[in-house]
Amino acid sequence: MDRSKIFSKRWLWGLAVGIGVLASALWLLRAEIGSRLFANAVESAVSQDVIGDLPQGMHLALCGTGSPLPDPSRAGPCSAVMIDGKMFIVDIGGGAVRRLGEMGLSPGRVEALLLTHFHSDHIDGMGELLLQRWAGGGHDAPLPVIAPEGVAAIVDGINAAYAADAGYRVAHHGEDIMPPSGIGGIARPFALPADDDEQIVYDQDGLKITAFAVNHEPVVPAVGYRFDYKGRSIVFSGDTTRSAAVEKACNGCDILVHEVLNAEMVAITEAAMKKAKRPRLEKIMTDIPDYHATPAEVAESAKAANAKMLVFSHIVPAVPISLLEPYFLKDVTADFRGKIVMGKDGMLFILPANKDNIERRDLL
Repeated sequence: MDRSKIFSKRWLWGLAVGIGVLASALWLLRAEIGSRLFANAVESAVSQDVIGDLPQGMHLALCGTGSPLPDPSRAGPCSAVMIDGKMFIVDIGGGAVRRLGEMGLSPGRVEALLLTHFHSDHIDGMGELLLQRWAGGGHDAPLPVIAPEGVAAIVDGINAAYAADAGYRVAHHGEDIMPPSGIGGIARPFALPADDDEQIVYDQDGLKITAFAVNHEPVVPAVGYRFDYKGRSIVFSGDTTRSAAVEKACNGCDILVHEVLNAEMVAITEAAMKKAKRPRLEKIMTDIPDYHATPAEVAESAKAANAKMLVFSHIVPAVPISLLEPYFLKDVTADFRGKIVMGKDGMLFILPANKDNIERRDLL
C-alpha cells in the first residue's frame, strides 16, 4: 500500500480520535464551562453603565415599539430619554421593563414617568416599573408620574395592587435596602392644554418638557411631549391622527417619534376576521384606523414640521420581520428630506449637546 495513503488514513484516524476525546472532555466539563460562562456574563452585565457612558446631551432609547396586537419582537409602547445619568420614561407598555433590562438600562435610574394617555397598552407595565425602580434604585421617595388630570386614580390603583408585594419585600430585605417611603408612584397631574396651547410640565437642570393636546378621540385626555435640552429636541406624538399640534411642537426638532398604523394591512386583518367569523374582532379592526395616523400622513407631518429625523413607533399591525417593512412603508413619499427609521426595540439615538449630528446604536 502506498505509504502516503497509510499516513493519510492514520492522520485522519488520529484527528477523529482527538476530536472524540475533546468532545468527551467538553461533555464531562459542561457544568463547569457553563458556570464560568454564566459568571462572566453576569459580571459583564452588572458592570456596564450604558447611561453613564453616554456623552453630554440628550439621548433616546426605544424600549417598546409595539401595540396591543401581538408582536414577538416588540414590547408595548415605551421610550426612554436619558440626560446626564437620569432617565425619563414616556409610556410604559407590557414587557417594556424587561426590555429595559435587556438593553442595560436600569429602572433604578428613572427620574419620572410621563404618560401620553390612559389606554391600557400605555400603562400596563407601570406596576413593574414602580417596583423595579424602587427595588433596584433604593429610592426613598415614590416615582413622579406626570400626566393629564385623571392620573391620580391610576397611580393610586397601581399602588394599591402592589401594596402587599411591597410589604413582603420590606419584611424580607429590610428597610435599609427597601425604604418604605420610596414605594410606588406619586401622581403629578396637569390640566389638559387647549387646542393650540402648550404647557411646561417639567423644568429642572436645563431640561424642559412641554405637553400639548392631540386628537385621539374618544380618548380624552391625550397628549404629546417635547423634550428640550442643550440645543437638542425630541418630540413624542402620543397616539393621534395627523396633528397640527404635533407639527407645531416639533418645528425643526431633531427627532419626531410618531405612532403609525398601516390602514391597508389592518384592512387585510379585518377581512381575515370576517372570513373566520369573528365579528367582535372584525369590528375592532374596522374602528382602530380612525384614531391613528398612516405612514404617509406621518411623513407629511414630519415634512411640515421640518423634523430632522422621523422614528416610527407604536407600530400597527405587527411587523415581526424586516421583509415586511417595504410593504408597510410603501405609501411614504420621498418628499420628506429627513431620515425615516422604522423603530425597533433596543435602538439608541445619541444627540450630543449643542451639535447637529445624531448617532445610532443597537442595544439588543
